Amino acid sequence: MASNTSDNLLKEFAPQLEKTGLLGKIWIIVLAFLILLGIFALYWQISRGHIVTGMRDNVVWGMYIVNFIFFMGISYAGALISGTLHLFHAEWRKPVIRMAEFITIISLLIGPLYIMLCIGRLDRLPNLVLFGRIQSPITWDVIAISTDIIGCFIFLYLTILKDLSKLRDYSELKLPAWRKKVYNVMALGYTGTPEQQLMLKRATDIMAGMVIAIAIIVYSVLAWIFSVTLQPGWHSTIFGPYFVIAAVYSGSGVLIVAMYIFRKVYHLEKHITQKHFVNVGVIMLVLAAFFGYFTFSEYLTKWYGSEKNDEILIKILFKDYYFFFIFSNYVGVLLPLIVVGFKKLRTINNITITAVVVIVALWMNRYLIVVPTLESPYLPIQDAREAWRHYSPTWVEWALTIGGIASFCLFFTLASKFIPIVQVSEVAEPVEPGDISLR
Repeated sequence: MASNTSDNLLKEFAPQLEKTGLLGKIWIIVLAFLILLGIFALYWQISRGHIVTGMRDNVVWGMYIVNFIFFMGISYAGALISGTLHLFHAEWRKPVIRMAEFITIISLLIGPLYIMLCIGRLDRLPNLVLFGRIQSPITWDVIAISTDIIGCFIFLYLTILKDLSKLRDYSELKLPAWRKKVYNVMALGYTGTPEQQLMLKRATDIMAGMVIAIAIIVYSVLAWIFSVTLQPGWHSTIFGPYFVIAAVYSGSGVLIVAMYIFRKVYHLEKHITQKHFVNVGVIMLVLAAFFGYFTFSEYLTKWYGSEKNDEILIKILFKDYYFFFIFSNYVGVLLPLIVVGFKKLRTINNITITAVVVIVALWMNRYLIVVPTLESPYLPIQDAREAWRHYSPTWVEWALTIGGIASFCLFFTLASKFIPIVQVSEVAEPVEPGDISLR
């Protein structure tokens, strides 16, 4: 029965894998153009130096680090959500868990690239490996991110192994011969025997637990890069959990938007229902409450402590970044509580719009963490130009930011063309492999 169900699902998803419509081709061309624009901006920056960016002696980090933190947060959120839902065997997870896994991997591939954009001498990058100091938090971060990429790739591969075997065996798919060969190689001879199912389930459960632990550790390490400094706005004892909560919060918003887009484009209305939006929306609501609490605690202690440098930072936030501050810390927190909290407002469109607001608010929050702090250093540079005291991103930084977003969308699109965006094997099997007697 499960085999027949999976065949029917593959038949339903076949058009997604076999061909790309006119709108899909236009979408891919637009994304490719935006990526090429980003590549041109990168060439412009390398050929002329960092003077073409808004980064100066005071603000040595800008949008690149903001994007790095944001993309890495999304990746850890995908790992936490997919790993947790897998371990708890939530029945409703099946149509959406692969999207969370794709979010994890794609964000992990894009996020670290923004670190390289901050490096003026890319030829010195190998020195990080050859002469890296284990005492440096930057070295911790490199090790942690590398470990996370490997672990998440293994977890993703284990979760798609069943579908790869079904794609290999389903003869009605009209695919090029090379893709059939790729499916055959990647399936590793998996045939679905009870022993194989048990081994796969155990391995997947182990990796699900590992990616959850790795995600928490890695994003805490990223938070410690800031908090172990003495910069006003960064020297905080709650940055570890604050960053982890914010990461999962932003990732839940990205997952909802991905669910909405693929539901519309691939006509998955019967698989991704309002129940899924409400369930992920409830997760977003809980995270909004935690994020609001940590944000309130962070700013309250700075304001009440009345330290001179913290006062300067708060004045900068209210004077130069008032809109960002209100939108990220009030709108981005209260809107999910209102929309998801009241049953009458829990429509698919309302939850999706709220998710978009959350994504923008969390990006602004990252911007407020990085830039205003660097604009209020402990030891200001004497006689510096006024323009150098403040940061304003240039077209180069905006082009590379848009190029990163376009890369994320393009990789997501291509991944959905290679393997069904909904787990065929999971949806087709009402009984978990662990419930099968293997004696």
